[in-house]
Order: sequence, then structure tokens, then C-alpha cells
Amino acid sequence: MMANTRGAQAQDFELAGDLRIGQVGIANLRVRSLDIERLAAEMRDRVQRAPKLFARGAVVVDFGGLPALPDVATARALLDALREAGALPVALAWGSSENEQLAVELGLPLLARFRAQYEPADAAPAATAPAPEAAKPARTAEAPRPEAAAEASPRSGGPGLMQATSVRSGQQVYADNRDLTVLAAVGAGAEVIADGSIHIYGALRGRALAGAQGNAKARIFCREFHAELVAVAGHYKVLEDIPVELRGKAVQVWLDGDQLKIAALD
Repeated sequence: MMANTRGAQAQDFELAGDLRIGQVGIANLRVRSLDIERLAAEMRDRVQRAPKLFARGAVVVDFGGLPALPDVATARALLDALREAGALPVALAWGSSENEQLAVELGLPLLARFRAQYEPADAAPAATAPAPEAAKPARTAEAPRPEAAAEASPRSGGPGLMQATSVRSGQQVYADNRDLTVLAAVGAGAEVIADGSIHIYGALRGRALAGAQGNAKARIFCREFHAELVAVAGHYKVLEDIPVELRGKAVQVWLDGDQLKIAALD
């Protein structure tokens, strides 16, 4: 999980797998160390800490962080371990032709260029087919300074999307290439997503994902904060990671480098 202290950040660096949240709530597990027991233990811990988010959650497994692909038996053992830990591996991240063959042998699809959030735009390989809507390549952007209070503008420069009524459990609202403003509440189990920033004038009890295609300048503004999850450009925190003194407060959420920060609004 992302943290706000150097010590916690160093501990995060030692994780065997780096989990980030994608555009439609699909988690991307970029494997850093092919230690199946550690990966399964980390996933089990995530499921126990945030069962509404990760229990039976769809996971895309990305082997792009390893020096070499695992063999079929090892990859299958990892998938089985993740399932036993409570997650549901649904695909491999797009990569080389060898990676494609591995996906075929495992009986899993590929999500084209899903791992672009981790890589510079010029380093991402060209897809052989149009990427699905949920897997558009991310765009890199300079992270905002912590003291900057101005909201990020949507990349398209067009008008933002306004949601006048409450977003109820099971519903999802997505603002494509623009900001999203919700004039009411976002209920538990609901999800609001924007490629730009998100403004919520009611209570946030569900999930809010800003900068869904990698815009690190995006922010989340909320009048009453009880979020199950907040994320900016794939970096996320769940409720259990958020200081108790911020719950129920008016807050803003932004990225400072690779750290997701949350602070009360004055």
C-alpha cells in the first residue's frame, strides 16, 4: 500500500507484488518477485483488510517487472495461489510474443498495454489490435506540488460531467476525458471514475478513481470523506489506510511523486 512516511515507502518497495487499481476497478498485479508464498500472503492480507474491494476481485497479472517470464507450471501455481488467497486472476498483461504464448497455455486473455501506467509512453510496445476501452494507454504527467490547491483540468479541455443525483450501491459513473462533479452522495459499493479530477459535494462512501488513464495531476475533492477506496493515476488507498482524524472531514486527495496524499481542506 502507498504510505506517507519514508520507512513505510521502503517497506512497500520490498513487497513481492505492486498492486494498482485500473480504470474500471480491475486490479493490476505487477509481479516484482516470483515468490509465490509471499505474493499469496500479501493478497490474502489485502482481502482480509478490505474484503469489499479485493474479495473475489478481478486481477490482471503482469509479469513485466520480472527479468524473464516464468514457465507455465510456475505461472499456473501462482494463479492457483492467488485464487486460494481470495482473488480472481482474469488475464495477463500484454507483453512479448512469449507472454502471449504463456497466456494461451494458461487459458487466459491478454489485456493490451494494461501496464502502460508503469512505463514511459515511448517504452510501451505497440499493440497488434485496438486496445479495449478499459485498457487505454496511460499518459504521463508531472505530479502536482502539495501546496497547489488548483484543480487539474481535464485533458480534452471540454466541459466536465455533472451528476446531480446520488450514485447508489452497484452504480458506476465515468467521466471520459474530463472532470466529474457529483452534487449528491456516492454510496457504499458505488464507483465514480474520471480521467480528470473528481468533485463530490455530498458524502463519499464508495470508491473514487481520478486520473483513470494516468493523469497524475488529477485530484479528488470531497466534502464528507468515508471512502472505501480513493485512487489517482492508479495509486490508491483503502479506508483502513486513512488516518481516523480525516474520516468525515472535507478533504482533497492528490499525488506527490509516487505517494498518494490526503489532507483536510481548510
